[in-house]
Amino acid sequence: MRKASARLRGRPSVDGAGVSLLRVLGNSDAGELDPFLLLDHFGSDDPAEYEAGFPWHPHRGIETVTYLLEGKVAHGDSMGNRGTIEAGDAQWMTAGSGIIHQEMPEHGSEGPGMHGFQLWVNLPARLKMTEPRYRSVLAGEIPRVVHDGGEVLVLAGEYEGVRGATPDLFVPILYLIVRLKPGARLRIPLPDAFNAAAYLFEGEASLSGQEASKGELLHFPPLFEGSPESNRGSVEAEAGPDGASFLLIAGQPLREPIAWGGPIVMNTRKELEEAFSDYRKGTFIRQKPQGI
Repeated sequence: MRKASARLRGRPSVDGAGVSLLRVLGNSDAGELDPFLLLDHFGSDDPAEYEAGFPWHPHRGIETVTYLLEGKVAHGDSMGNRGTIEAGDAQWMTAGSGIIHQEMPEHGSEGPGMHGFQLWVNLPARLKMTEPRYRSVLAGEIPRVVHDGGEVLVLAGEYEGVRGATPDLFVPILYLIVRLKPGARLRIPLPDAFNAAAYLFEGEASLSGQEASKGELLHFPPLFEGSPESNRGSVEAEAGPDGASFLLIAGQPLREPIAWGGPIVMNTRKELEEAFSDYRKGTFIRQKPQGI
C-alpha cells in the first residue's frame, strides 16, 4: 500500500463575494501536492453562505476543475462561453494566457443547497500562455465503474481500463469520485511518479491503513528510486460503518517555481506583475471570443 506522509484538514474560509467554504489545500501549501494548487470544498444549505457567488474575476496560468454534488452553478466567461452545471456535472476551464469568468449559484427545484469542489491544476511554464478553453461535462458523460461495494466515477485519467470523461488534458491527472458502502473495500493503483491525495467528504474510512474522517485529506507523495517497498503500489480504502465518499486526485509533479498572486499563478514574480499590469490596462485577454 502507498503510505500517507501528511494529513490536512479543511480550514474554514470565505472567498468570492462571500462564499463560505473549507479550504483543504491553498496558497500556504504551495508545492506540497504539485501539480495541484488549491482544493476548496464549498457546501451549505443556507443560501446566505453561497448565493453571492464568484462574480467576474481573472485567471491566468492554471486550470480550474469544478465538480458539483448538489445545486446549480451558472458559468460565463470572456471567451463567450455560457452554461449551467447541476448535481453530478463538472466544468473544466483552462485559463492559459488569460480568461475572465464568473460562477454564480442558481436556486434549483430540489432545494436551496449548494455543495461541491473546485480544484486548481497548475500549468507548466511552456503552457502558461496557451489558448484558454472551457468545457462542461454532464453527469451522464462521466464513466462509472461499479463494484459490489460501491462505485468509482472517472472524471480524468484511467481506472480499471476505463478512461475518464476528459482525455485530452494539458496536464495528465487522475480524478476519481469514489463512493463506498459500509465496510466495502477498494484498491486504487497509482503510478509511482504521481503525487496523490484522497479527500474524504462523507463518512469515515481507512486509507492505506490510516483512519480518516470527513473533512480530512491524506497526502500520498510520489515514489523515487530507493523508496521503501512498503511505500509502493496503491491506495487501499475500507469504508467505515456508515460508508464513505472521497475524491482521489493524482498527477505527476511539474517541479517548477511557483509565483502565486490570488487567481493568477505563474513561474516568476515578473510574470505575475505583468499579468496584473495587463489586467489593469485592459490587455489581459489575448484571445478573441469564439462565441457561445
